[in-house]
Amino acid sequence: MFGDVMKRSILLCDMNSFFASCHQAIHPELKNKEVIVAGDPAKRTGIVLAASYPAKAKGIKTGMALWEAKRLCPNGYFFKPNYPLYIDFSTRILKIAREFTDLIECFSIDEFFADVTGVTHLFGQPKEIAIKIKERINLEVGVLCSIGIGPNKLIAKMAADLQKPNGLTMVESINRFKEIFWPMPVRELFGIGSRYEKHLYSYNVKTIGDLANFPVDILKKRWGKNGEMLWFCANGIDYSPVVPNSLDISKSIGHQKTLPRDLRGFQNIKIIMLELSEIVARRVRQGEYAGRTVHLTLRDTQLNFLTRSMSMKEYTDLPDDIYKTSCTLLEKHWNQSRPVRLVGITISNLIKKEHEQYDLFGERERQRKLVMACDEIRDRFGEKAIFRGISLNEASLHGIK
Repeated sequence: MFGDVMKRSILLCDMNSFFASCHQAIHPELKNKEVIVAGDPAKRTGIVLAASYPAKAKGIKTGMALWEAKRLCPNGYFFKPNYPLYIDFSTRILKIAREFTDLIECFSIDEFFADVTGVTHLFGQPKEIAIKIKERINLEVGVLCSIGIGPNKLIAKMAADLQKPNGLTMVESINRFKEIFWPMPVRELFGIGSRYEKHLYSYNVKTIGDLANFPVDILKKRWGKNGEMLWFCANGIDYSPVVPNSLDISKSIGHQKTLPRDLRGFQNIKIIMLELSEIVARRVRQGEYAGRTVHLTLRDTQLNFLTRSMSMKEYTDLPDDIYKTSCTLLEKHWNQSRPVRLVGITISNLIKKEHEQYDLFGERERQRKLVMACDEIRDRFGEKAIFRGISLNEASLHGIK
Protein backbone atom coordinates (compact mmCIF):
# COMPACT_ATOMS: atom_id res chain seq x y z
CA MET A 1 0.00 0.00 0.00
CA PHE A 2 2.77 2.43 0.95
CA GLY A 3 4.56 1.99 -2.38
CA ASP A 4 1.41 2.46 -4.44
CA VAL A 5 0.48 5.66 -2.62
CA MET A 6 3.94 7.17 -2.92
CA LYS A 7 4.09 6.71 -6.72
CA ARG A 8 1.63 9.53 -7.26
CA SER A 9 2.46 12.85 -8.90
CA ILE A 10 0.72 15.66 -7.01
CA LEU A 11 0.76 19.38 -7.78
CA LEU A 12 -0.05 22.13 -5.28
CA CYS A 13 -0.82 25.35 -7.15
CA ASP A 14 -0.63 28.48 -4.98
CA MET A 15 -1.66 31.84 -6.44
CA ASN A 16 0.88 34.49 -5.40
CA SER A 17 -0.51 37.42 -3.37
CA PHE A 18 -3.86 36.40 -4.76
CA PHE A 19 -6.16 39.23 -3.63
CA ALA A 20 -3.64 41.87 -4.66
CA SER A 21 -2.94 40.04 -7.93
CA CYS A 22 -6.64 40.08 -8.84
CA HIS A 23 -6.71 43.88 -8.57
CA GLN A 24 -3.51 44.12 -10.60
CA ALA A 25 -5.05 41.89 -13.27
CA ILE A 26 -7.96 44.29 -13.82
CA HIS A 27 -5.63 47.30 -13.44
CA PRO A 28 -2.62 46.31 -15.58
CA GLU A 29 -1.00 49.67 -14.94
CA LEU A 30 -0.45 48.51 -11.34
CA LYS A 31 1.79 45.59 -12.34
CA ASN A 32 4.96 45.67 -10.21
CA LYS A 33 3.37 48.40 -8.05
CA GLU A 34 2.72 48.43 -4.30
CA VAL A 35 -0.85 47.09 -4.12
CA ILE A 36 -2.42 46.51 -0.71
CA VAL A 37 -5.82 45.00 0.13
CA ALA A 38 -7.12 46.03 3.54
CA GLY A 39 -10.36 46.33 5.49
CA ASP A 40 -12.32 49.46 6.26
CA PRO A 41 -10.92 51.43 9.22
CA ALA A 42 -14.30 53.14 9.71
CA LYS A 43 -15.71 49.74 10.65
CA ARG A 44 -12.67 48.83 12.76
CA THR A 45 -11.56 46.14 10.34
CA GLY A 46 -8.60 48.12 9.06
CA ILE A 47 -5.93 45.45 8.74
CA VAL A 48 -3.93 44.26 5.74
CA LEU A 49 -5.39 41.16 4.09
CA ALA A 50 -2.95 40.89 1.17
CA ALA A 51 -0.07 42.76 -0.42
CA SER A 52 1.82 42.56 -3.69
CA TYR A 53 5.47 41.57 -3.55
CA PRO A 54 6.72 45.17 -4.09
CA ALA A 55 4.58 46.15 -1.08
CA LYS A 56 5.95 43.24 0.95
CA ALA A 57 9.44 44.50 0.13
CA LYS A 58 8.50 47.71 1.95
CA GLY A 59 7.67 45.72 5.07
CA ILE A 60 3.93 45.25 4.56
CA LYS A 61 2.63 42.09 6.23
CA THR A 62 -0.73 40.36 6.47
CA GLY A 63 -2.53 41.40 9.66
CA MET A 64 -0.72 44.72 9.91
CA ALA A 65 -2.82 47.73 10.90
CA LEU A 66 -3.85 49.86 7.94
CA TRP A 67 -2.40 53.03 9.45
CA GLU A 68 0.98 51.34 9.78
CA ALA A 69 0.85 50.08 6.20
CA LYS A 70 0.15 53.61 4.98
CA ARG A 71 3.10 54.88 6.97
CA LEU A 72 5.44 52.28 5.48
CA CYS A 73 4.00 52.56 1.99
CA PRO A 74 2.56 56.09 1.56
CA ASN A 75 2.48 55.83 -2.24
CA GLY A 76 0.82 52.42 -2.31
CA TYR A 77 -2.45 51.62 -4.02
CA PHE A 78 -5.00 50.58 -1.41
CA PHE A 79 -8.12 48.51 -2.18
CA LYS A 80 -10.98 47.27 -0.02
CA PRO A 81 -11.57 43.51 -0.33
CA ASN A 82 -13.74 42.46 -3.27
CA TYR A 83 -14.71 38.86 -2.58
CA PRO A 84 -16.97 38.37 -5.64
CA LEU A 85 -13.94 39.32 -7.77
CA TYR A 86 -11.70 36.81 -5.98
CA ILE A 87 -14.28 34.02 -6.31
CA ASP A 88 -14.64 34.76 -10.02
CA PHE A 89 -10.86 34.57 -10.54
CA SER A 90 -10.64 31.38 -8.48
CA THR A 91 -13.42 29.78 -10.56
CA ARG A 92 -11.63 30.65 -13.80
CA ILE A 93 -8.35 29.22 -12.51
CA LEU A 94 -9.97 25.94 -11.43
CA LYS A 95 -11.64 25.66 -14.84
CA ILE A 96 -8.19 25.74 -16.46
CA ALA A 97 -6.81 23.13 -14.06
CA ARG A 98 -9.74 20.78 -14.70
CA GLU A 99 -8.85 20.72 -18.39
CA PHE A 100 -5.74 18.75 -17.36
CA THR A 101 -7.20 16.44 -14.69
CA ASP A 102 -10.51 15.91 -12.94
CA LEU A 103 -8.65 15.08 -9.70
CA ILE A 104 -8.68 18.64 -8.33
CA GLU A 105 -9.09 19.41 -4.63
CA CYS A 106 -9.54 23.00 -3.44
CA PHE A 107 -7.34 23.73 -0.45
CA SER A 108 -8.39 27.39 -0.18
CA ILE A 109 -9.66 30.12 -2.49
CA ASP A 110 -6.16 30.54 -3.93
CA GLU A 111 -4.70 27.03 -3.63
CA PHE A 112 -5.59 23.63 -5.06
CA PHE A 113 -4.12 20.15 -5.33
CA ALA A 114 -4.04 18.35 -8.68
CA ASP A 115 -3.28 14.63 -9.07
CA VAL A 116 -1.71 14.26 -12.54
CA THR A 117 -0.56 10.66 -12.10
CA GLY A 118 -2.96 9.33 -14.70
CA VAL A 119 -2.64 12.04 -17.37
CA THR A 120 1.09 12.11 -18.10
CA HIS A 121 0.48 10.18 -21.34
CA LEU A 122 -1.76 13.07 -22.47
CA PHE A 123 0.05 16.19 -21.31
CA GLY A 124 3.64 15.17 -20.56
CA GLN A 125 5.59 14.70 -17.35
CA PRO A 126 4.44 16.44 -14.13
CA LYS A 127 6.88 19.32 -14.57
CA GLU A 128 5.67 19.90 -18.13
CA ILE A 129 2.05 19.90 -16.92
CA ALA A 130 2.91 22.38 -14.18
CA ILE A 131 4.55 24.73 -16.69
CA LYS A 132 1.49 24.54 -18.96
CA ILE A 133 -0.88 25.29 -16.07
CA LYS A 134 1.25 28.23 -14.92
CA GLU A 135 1.42 29.70 -18.42
CA ARG A 136 -2.31 29.40 -19.03
CA ILE A 137 -3.25 30.92 -15.66
CA ASN A 138 -0.91 33.84 -16.31
CA LEU A 139 -2.11 34.34 -19.90
CA GLU A 140 -5.85 33.82 -19.42
CA VAL A 141 -6.40 35.08 -15.87
CA GLY A 142 -3.48 37.41 -15.35
CA VAL A 143 -2.07 36.15 -12.06
CA LEU A 144 1.12 34.30 -11.21
CA CYS A 145 1.30 31.07 -9.25
CA SER A 146 3.93 28.95 -7.56
CA ILE A 147 3.66 25.19 -7.99
CA GLY A 148 5.11 22.42 -5.88
CA ILE A 149 5.36 18.88 -7.23
CA GLY A 150 5.72 15.85 -5.00
CA PRO A 151 4.77 12.22 -4.48
CA ASN A 152 2.08 13.25 -1.97
CA LYS A 153 0.05 16.29 -0.93
CA LEU A 154 2.27 17.20 2.04
CA ILE A 155 5.48 17.31 0.01
CA ALA A 156 3.78 19.17 -2.85
CA LYS A 157 2.48 21.79 -0.41
CA MET A 158 5.85 22.35 1.23
CA ALA A 159 7.62 22.39 -2.15
CA ALA A 160 5.30 25.16 -3.38
CA ASP A 161 6.43 27.40 -0.53
CA LEU A 162 10.12 27.17 -1.46
CA GLN A 163 10.08 29.52 -4.43
CA LYS A 164 7.80 32.57 -4.53
CA PRO A 165 6.65 34.34 -6.55
CA ASN A 166 6.12 32.40 -9.77
CA GLY A 167 8.17 29.41 -8.61
CA LEU A 168 8.22 25.79 -9.69
CA THR A 169 9.81 23.24 -7.35
CA MET A 170 9.87 19.48 -7.70
CA VAL A 171 10.64 17.25 -4.71
CA GLU A 172 10.45 13.86 -6.32
CA SER A 173 10.96 11.52 -3.36
CA ILE A 174 10.97 11.22 0.41
CA ASN A 175 14.76 11.04 0.38
CA ARG A 176 14.87 14.36 -1.45
CA PHE A 177 12.35 15.72 1.06
CA LYS A 178 14.72 14.78 3.87
CA GLU A 179 17.69 16.46 2.16
CA ILE A 180 15.82 19.73 1.70
CA PHE A 181 13.58 20.02 4.75
CA TRP A 182 15.21 18.15 7.62
CA PRO A 183 17.78 20.91 8.28
CA MET A 184 15.02 23.55 8.43
CA PRO A 185 13.56 24.91 11.70
CA VAL A 186 10.69 22.78 12.95
CA ARG A 187 8.35 25.79 12.57
CA GLU A 188 8.71 25.42 8.78
CA LEU A 189 6.90 22.07 8.86
CA PHE A 190 3.32 22.30 7.65
CA GLY A 191 0.99 22.16 10.65
CA ILE A 192 3.47 23.50 13.21
CA GLY A 193 2.43 26.75 14.89
CA SER A 194 4.00 28.77 17.66
CA ARG A 195 2.51 26.61 20.44
CA TYR A 196 3.75 23.34 18.99
CA GLU A 197 7.12 24.96 18.33
CA LYS A 198 7.41 26.06 21.96
CA HIS A 199 6.50 22.62 23.31
CA LEU A 200 8.83 20.84 20.87
CA TYR A 201 11.70 23.12 21.90
CA SER A 202 11.22 21.87 25.46
CA TYR A 203 12.06 18.39 24.07
CA ASN A 204 15.09 19.89 22.31
CA VAL A 205 13.37 19.36 18.96
CA LYS A 206 14.49 22.33 16.89
CA THR A 207 14.60 21.11 13.31
CA ILE A 208 12.26 19.05 11.15
CA GLY A 209 14.91 16.32 11.19
CA ASP A 210 14.92 16.35 15.00
CA LEU A 211 11.17 15.78 14.97
CA ALA A 212 11.42 13.02 12.34
CA ASN A 213 13.91 11.14 14.51
CA PHE A 214 12.12 11.77 17.81
CA PRO A 215 10.39 8.75 19.41
CA VAL A 216 6.88 8.68 18.02
CA ASP A 217 5.54 7.02 21.20
CA ILE A 218 6.41 10.11 23.23
CA LEU A 219 4.67 12.35 20.68
CA LYS A 220 1.57 10.13 20.77
CA LYS A 221 1.54 10.16 24.56
CA ARG A 222 1.78 13.98 24.57
CA TRP A 223 -0.64 14.83 21.73
CA GLY A 224 -2.41 11.61 20.77
CA LYS A 225 -3.14 11.18 17.05
CA ASN A 226 -1.93 14.72 16.39
CA GLY A 227 1.49 13.81 17.76
CA GLU A 228 1.68 10.80 15.47
CA MET A 229 0.61 12.98 12.53
CA LEU A 230 3.42 15.46 13.26
CA TRP A 231 5.90 12.59 13.15
CA PHE A 232 4.51 11.36 9.83
CA CYS A 233 4.70 14.87 8.36
CA ALA A 234 8.29 15.34 9.52
CA ASN A 235 9.15 12.12 7.69
CA GLY A 236 7.37 13.26 4.52
CA ILE A 237 4.67 10.62 4.80
CA ASP A 238 1.11 11.46 3.70
CA TYR A 239 -1.41 8.86 2.54
CA SER A 240 -4.33 11.25 1.92
CA PRO A 241 -5.73 11.22 -1.63
CA VAL A 242 -6.70 14.20 -3.73
CA VAL A 243 -10.47 14.39 -3.19
CA PRO A 244 -12.51 16.18 -5.89
CA ASN A 245 -15.60 18.06 -4.73
CA SER A 246 -14.31 17.98 -1.15
CA LEU A 247 -16.03 21.33 -0.52
CA ASP A 248 -19.43 20.25 -1.85
CA ILE A 249 -20.47 19.44 1.71
CA SER A 250 -19.77 22.41 3.93
CA LYS A 251 -18.01 21.67 7.19
CA SER A 252 -19.53 24.70 8.89
CA ILE A 253 -21.49 27.86 8.19
CA GLY A 254 -20.88 30.99 10.21
CA HIS A 255 -20.93 34.75 10.32
CA GLN A 256 -19.07 37.20 12.50
CA LYS A 257 -19.05 40.96 12.88
CA THR A 258 -16.56 43.46 14.22
CA LEU A 259 -18.72 46.02 15.99
CA PRO A 260 -18.41 49.79 15.41
CA ARG A 261 -18.65 50.31 19.17
CA ASP A 262 -17.88 48.18 22.19
CA LEU A 263 -20.82 46.45 23.85
CA ARG A 264 -21.24 45.46 27.49
CA GLY A 265 -24.01 43.48 29.12
CA PHE A 266 -25.76 40.33 28.00
CA GLN A 267 -28.85 42.21 26.80
CA ASN A 268 -26.97 44.15 24.12
CA ILE A 269 -24.70 41.27 23.12
CA LYS A 270 -27.70 38.95 22.73
CA ILE A 271 -29.27 41.31 20.19
CA ILE A 272 -26.21 40.85 17.98
CA MET A 273 -26.25 37.11 18.60
CA LEU A 274 -29.91 36.84 17.59
CA GLU A 275 -29.28 38.71 14.35
CA LEU A 276 -26.23 36.58 13.56
CA SER A 277 -28.27 33.44 14.32
CA GLU A 278 -30.84 34.61 11.76
CA ILE A 279 -28.13 35.14 9.14
CA VAL A 280 -26.47 31.78 9.80
CA ALA A 281 -29.73 29.84 9.88
CA ARG A 282 -30.81 31.37 6.57
CA ARG A 283 -27.54 30.33 4.93
CA VAL A 284 -27.98 26.83 6.37
CA ARG A 285 -31.45 26.61 4.82
CA GLN A 286 -30.21 27.98 1.51
CA GLY A 287 -27.65 25.18 1.39
CA GLU A 288 -30.34 22.65 2.36
CA TYR A 289 -28.38 21.65 5.44
CA ALA A 290 -29.12 21.07 9.09
CA GLY A 291 -26.50 21.47 11.81
CA ARG A 292 -26.03 20.28 15.35
CA THR A 293 -23.02 22.05 16.93
CA VAL A 294 -23.09 25.77 17.70
CA HIS A 295 -19.88 27.77 18.14
CA LEU A 296 -19.79 31.19 19.80
CA THR A 297 -16.80 33.46 19.21
CA LEU A 298 -16.21 36.66 21.18
CA ARG A 299 -13.30 39.10 21.15
CA ASP A 300 -12.72 41.83 23.69
CA THR A 301 -11.06 45.23 23.36
CA GLN A 302 -7.66 43.69 24.14
CA LEU A 303 -8.11 41.43 21.08
CA ASN A 304 -8.38 38.31 23.23
CA PHE A 305 -10.56 35.60 21.67
CA LEU A 306 -12.98 33.23 23.37
CA THR A 307 -14.49 30.37 21.36
CA ARG A 308 -16.83 27.82 22.91
CA SER A 309 -19.13 25.21 21.38
CA MET A 310 -22.10 23.08 22.34
CA SER A 311 -23.96 20.33 20.50
CA MET A 312 -27.74 20.24 20.42
CA LYS A 313 -29.89 17.12 20.74
CA GLU A 314 -31.31 17.47 17.25
CA TYR A 315 -30.10 18.81 13.91
CA THR A 316 -31.64 22.16 13.02
CA ASP A 317 -31.86 25.01 10.54
CA LEU A 318 -33.94 27.27 12.80
CA PRO A 319 -32.51 30.54 14.19
CA ASP A 320 -34.13 30.17 17.61
CA ASP A 321 -32.33 26.87 18.23
CA ILE A 322 -28.97 28.37 17.28
CA TYR A 323 -29.66 31.51 19.33
CA LYS A 324 -30.72 29.68 22.51
CA THR A 325 -27.64 27.45 22.39
CA SER A 326 -25.31 30.42 21.86
CA CYS A 327 -26.95 32.22 24.79
CA THR A 328 -26.19 29.25 27.02
CA LEU A 329 -22.55 29.49 25.96
CA LEU A 330 -22.47 33.25 26.55
CA GLU A 331 -23.88 33.08 30.05
CA LYS A 332 -21.62 30.19 31.01
CA HIS A 333 -18.31 31.51 29.69
CA TRP A 334 -18.42 35.32 29.49
CA ASN A 335 -18.39 38.03 32.17
CA GLN A 336 -21.02 40.54 31.07
CA SER A 337 -18.98 43.47 32.41
CA ARG A 338 -16.26 42.60 29.90
CA PRO A 339 -16.57 44.69 26.69
CA VAL A 340 -17.15 42.90 23.39
CA ARG A 341 -15.65 44.06 20.11
CA LEU A 342 -16.44 41.08 17.84
CA VAL A 343 -19.21 38.48 17.89
CA GLY A 344 -19.37 35.36 15.74
CA ILE A 345 -21.88 32.51 15.44
CA THR A 346 -21.08 29.29 13.57
CA ILE A 347 -22.92 26.00 13.19
CA SER A 348 -21.04 22.84 12.29
CA ASN A 349 -21.61 19.08 12.23
CA LEU A 350 -23.70 19.65 9.11
CA ILE A 351 -25.71 17.10 7.17
CA LYS A 352 -27.79 17.42 4.03
CA LYS A 353 -31.38 17.89 5.11
CA GLU A 354 -33.58 14.97 4.08
CA HIS A 355 -36.55 15.16 6.44
CA GLU A 356 -38.29 17.45 8.93
CA GLN A 357 -38.20 16.93 12.70
CA TYR A 358 -41.66 17.46 14.22
CA ASP A 359 -42.59 17.91 17.87
CA LEU A 360 -45.70 16.84 19.77
CA PHE A 361 -47.37 20.28 20.02
CA GLY A 362 -46.36 21.63 16.62
CA GLU A 363 -44.17 24.50 17.86
CA ARG A 364 -41.31 23.67 15.53
CA GLU A 365 -43.70 23.47 12.59
CA ARG A 366 -44.98 26.98 13.42
CA GLN A 367 -41.39 28.24 13.62
CA ARG A 368 -40.57 26.59 10.30
CA LYS A 369 -43.56 28.16 8.54
CA LEU A 370 -42.55 31.55 9.93
CA VAL A 371 -38.93 31.36 8.74
CA MET A 372 -40.03 30.06 5.34
CA ALA A 373 -42.38 33.02 4.96
CA CYS A 374 -39.53 35.38 5.96
CA ASP A 375 -37.23 33.64 3.45
CA GLU A 376 -39.75 34.28 0.67
CA ILE A 377 -39.95 37.96 1.56
CA ARG A 378 -36.16 38.34 1.68
CA ASP A 379 -35.74 36.45 -1.57
CA ARG A 380 -38.09 38.88 -3.25
CA PHE A 381 -37.32 42.19 -1.58
CA GLY A 382 -33.86 41.84 -0.04
CA GLU A 383 -32.27 40.81 3.26
CA LYS A 384 -33.41 43.91 5.15
CA ALA A 385 -37.02 43.70 3.99
CA ILE A 386 -38.09 42.06 7.26
CA PHE A 387 -36.45 41.83 10.67
CA ARG A 388 -37.37 41.42 14.34
CA GLY A 389 -38.56 44.39 16.35
CA ILE A 390 -35.65 44.03 18.76
CA SER A 391 -33.37 45.03 15.89
CA LEU A 392 -34.67 48.59 16.26
CA ASN A 393 -32.43 48.80 19.32
CA GLU A 394 -29.31 50.96 18.86
CA ALA A 395 -27.10 47.90 19.50
CA SER A 396 -28.47 46.24 16.36
CA LEU A 397 -26.38 45.29 13.36
CA HIS A 398 -28.94 46.84 11.00
CA GLY A 399 -27.55 49.79 9.17
CA ILE A 400 -23.89 48.67 9.51
CA LYS A 401 -23.86 45.52 7.38
